[in-house]
Amino acid sequence: MVLALSACASDPAPTEQMRLTEQAMTQVRALGVGEDQAELMGLAEDKYSRAQAAAADEDNKEARLLAEQAELDARLAEAEHLNVKSHEQLTELNRRIARLRQQLGAM
Repeated sequence: MVLALSACASDPAPTEQMRLTEQAMTQVRALGVGEDQAELMGLAEDKYSRAQAAAADEDNKEARLLAEQAELDARLAEAEHLNVKSHEQLTELNRRIARLRQQLGAM
């Protein structure tokens, strides 16, 4: 039991991970994620809140784990959002190319 308590006490505060997580979530919010990514951001925010509570309770290992998961959820939401935007841009470019082909064919 003493080993278990000393193991918990040896985990440093996840200050840097909490900062990285908050930074990732801020970046994703700034992108204006769509409805499809809102669920992932909700998960990220929930995990981050739980990480903050664990850190306040000095459960550093749990706080770090939750903060890492929250960061990954936020990064996934960001990647999905960027993927959707890229697909929309590709569709628009294909439309423009088709229109140019029609114009060239009419000459």
